[in-house]
Amino acid sequence: MKTIKNPILKGFNPDPSIIRVGEDYYIATSTFEWFPGVQIHHSKDLINWELIARPLSRVSQLDMLGIPDSGGVWAPCLSYDNGIFYLIYSIEKNTKGLYQDVHNYLVTASDIRGEWSEPVYLNSDGFDPSLFHDDDGRKWLVNMTWDPRRGKPWFGGIRLTELDAENQKLKGIGKVIFTGTELGVTEGPHIIKRNGMYYLITAEGGTSLGHCVTIARSENIDGPYEVDPENPVLTSKEDITLPLQKAGHCDIVETQNGDWYMVHLSGRPIPVKGKCILGRETSIQKVYWTDNGWLRLANGTNKPDLIVEAPELEECIFPKAPERDDFDSEKLDINFQTLRRPLSEDDISLTERVGWLRIKGREWLSSQYHQSLVARRQQAFCCSVETYMEFNPKCFKHMAGLVCYYDTNNFYYLYVTLDDEGNKVLDIISYINNFNRYPLKEAIKIPNNKGVGLKAEIEYDKLVFSYAVDGKWHKTGCVLDQSLLSDEACCVSSIGCFTGAFIGLCCQDVIGTGVYADFDYFEYKEKPDKQTTV
Repeated sequence: MKTIKNPILKGFNPDPSIIRVGEDYYIATSTFEWFPGVQIHHSKDLINWELIARPLSRVSQLDMLGIPDSGGVWAPCLSYDNGIFYLIYSIEKNTKGLYQDVHNYLVTASDIRGEWSEPVYLNSDGFDPSLFHDDDGRKWLVNMTWDPRRGKPWFGGIRLTELDAENQKLKGIGKVIFTGTELGVTEGPHIIKRNGMYYLITAEGGTSLGHCVTIARSENIDGPYEVDPENPVLTSKEDITLPLQKAGHCDIVETQNGDWYMVHLSGRPIPVKGKCILGRETSIQKVYWTDNGWLRLANGTNKPDLIVEAPELEECIFPKAPERDDFDSEKLDINFQTLRRPLSEDDISLTERVGWLRIKGREWLSSQYHQSLVARRQQAFCCSVETYMEFNPKCFKHMAGLVCYYDTNNFYYLYVTLDDEGNKVLDIISYINNFNRYPLKEAIKIPNNKGVGLKAEIEYDKLVFSYAVDGKWHKTGCVLDQSLLSDEACCVSSIGCFTGAFIGLCCQDVIGTGVYADFDYFEYKEKPDKQTTV
């Protein structure tokens, strides 16, 4: 029997939306403040997945300058109808207080890997929008509705609104069709139709350890909806021994052979400190329909499995991404992203010095506006990242180096700068929950006329930085707590922290003198996971 090992999308890939088009499967996941927006992975067997596109690649589609940490793109929904791919997404711009500034948009494409359309504004009623294509040709938007009124729950239920597909606009303000169960925090809606019944799938219980999947059904799309008597149909709640925690926020798909699978959000705590240092990931479970028309996990419980029976489909293995990027291409590798905005030739260049990535100094790492940071997800509990940098700072306000990053309030930065005596020095900043400290007793002097190798080695909760001059590596002498770069440790906003750990390259020049840093390569190596492997 072929099996699937969870998670199928490792490291910060939450809120999955799945579709099948012929023999091809696609999953869209949230990207929050990272640009370009929305990750789309492709598979033919539900076992092997490849990142193929980020459709929101223009500022006209995704304007995130100044948005808060963990704002941006929340819970996109991917669908397909009559040769057209539809992508619905939210831009969360304000997460403070009672009021949410969240705007929902629609883009389309005939080729999922190609250019996507300019966005069509839909509403600002709430987040997690989803589009359902009925078999009579009508199209319906569902989203959670935010209710800030006195005495009302913020999560005010699921609103249904018809979409005028020809004119691409909503018809009126719609109707709240489901107010949720006693679990509360009702969000993440998807509608499917089976045997003439409409099934409303929602996420409830909050996106942490109480997360759940619940289902209701109706003969009419606008209700009333009958709640599944065995809800929740999926959860890790109350079982801390499960390797997959936070199970919830799902979508389902039928294979070409008639099997059904559920993709869902999950998190894997590390054994030592219980924090999910890789963020919220995407897992999959086999499901089936009972004789009385309810959806159940194939394992006979409502708990997620780490190992799942795979469908009888021809295996399709994609080429493994190279560990080392020598920056020989004229565009960044697809695994890299930037913060809140695209970086132009005014910020980075792969052509000004061929075979090198040039990053031009911009604002501090705590900025929500114009950073020059290029980073990729941490996707393994144990990994190392290495680079070689040439950088000639002129003062202490010039910095460049290697950063382990969660958000503007949480990062570890191994950087080069210049001290007051004109010496090039290497130092570390630990910036956790908006508190700054310097773990080294003093900065390390390095030759002014030479480049420097920079390395980060991560093993579960431990982070060790090293540096090299003339090819000889030296550890910096301190062990940092990598588990602090996690949702659980970084939650300082009123709404929450929802992303994951990144590792990247950056440069700062806050006096505008045109300083830049050149990086020769970026090497990301994953190591065997001994503690959490089953």
